[in-house]
Amino acid sequence: MKVNFKTLGLCIAAGALLAACSEPPEIAAKAAKRPDVAPYMGANNGFMTKNWTPGNQASWTESVDKRTQGQNEYSRVK
Repeated sequence: MKVNFKTLGLCIAAGALLAACSEPPEIAAKAAKRPDVAPYMGANNGFMTKNWTPGNQASWTESVDKRTQGQNEYSRVK
């Protein structure tokens, strides 16, 4: 039996590429979303923006709107 190394190498490479496609979905992203807690409830830690208190929907909306306008190229160029 004669082995064709070129064909064998291509089969191994194709198998390795297809094995990367069978990766399981990220579980941590699903665990981070909690439908029972409103987004403005937030967490009381050092990663919060200033002028926002957890549980205050008005200050949360204002902070999100300010952040969105900071990312808008049209308003930044003006």
